[in-house]
Amino acid sequence: MALGNLAQRALVAVVAVPLLLLLLNYHRPEPTWAVIFLASLIAMHELFAMVLPKEDRSAALVMGGLACAAFYWLDISTLVAVAPSGTGWTNLQPYSMIPPPGVELGFGLKLLAGAVAASHAITLILAVVVPMLYFLFKFRDIPTVAQRITGTIMGIVYAGLLTTFLALLKRSDPEHGAATVLIVLIVAWVADTGGYFAGRFLGKTKLYEAVSPKKTWAGAWGGLAGSVLGLVVLKLAYAEWMTWVDVFAIAIPGGMLGQMGDLSESLIKRSTGVKDSGALLPGHGGILDRIDAVLFIAPYVYAYLQIRAAIS
Repeated sequence: MALGNLAQRALVAVVAVPLLLLLLNYHRPEPTWAVIFLASLIAMHELFAMVLPKEDRSAALVMGGLACAAFYWLDISTLVAVAPSGTGWTNLQPYSMIPPPGVELGFGLKLLAGAVAASHAITLILAVVVPMLYFLFKFRDIPTVAQRITGTIMGIVYAGLLTTFLALLKRSDPEHGAATVLIVLIVAWVADTGGYFAGRFLGKTKLYEAVSPKKTWAGAWGGLAGSVLGLVVLKLAYAEWMTWVDVFAIAIPGGMLGQMGDLSESLIKRSTGVKDSGALLPGHGGILDRIDAVLFIAPYVYAYLQIRAAIS
């Protein structure tokens, strides 16, 4: 990485980080979702550009956008968080479709309640069944259909649904929503910085040369140390509600998952002959290049915090 590239990265961070903090600390979840939804669309577009012929990409992106929207919005926690007072919907509790005594839902809310109850099925239908039906009637070159179907479904789930977990984190804990998203970003991005400098100055032994020739074991350990250090600072400065068990239970597995997410995207790019997924962010490549670690960390952090809340 040249010094000019580092300067570009620093400039992007100086502009993006304050905007990101402002967005995450806004009390409503919708703006965060809108930005993350846009990021998921760009990430899916970048991946589809690598694995699909041009004529399939627009349809795949539409199907992916619908699946991501359903994944987020057909959730009782989302609807309770955004519903206007007095609608009856705000009287429902997360994960319960039964209104309190004396509360009568209109037909529209009953229909929506049914869709929420079937949300997992609807998301999978949009992410898996609809793409297969699309290619059933738009197969064109039959020998490549299996590859195009799997590329579409994989892109929707990998670049689309996994990105949406960031929005779910913001919405899942109204009191600490900003911190829960920051946990993921810090584990991913501070690890990336720690891994770069450790690898540059200490790295000799290659980590996984067949997939990413520049990565070293020193960089991997530096990245893991960066994840832990980043969460220690976050706990002390901003997220006092985190315990020390939380810090290490998130930072170590999350840091490892983030590095494997980075390697996984490198494998995809190497197999398709692409250096960067895009050129949207100077010094960073594409959106997918910037969030490849996040895609593996966010679902883990979401699952960890949900289990933590249930047993606490």
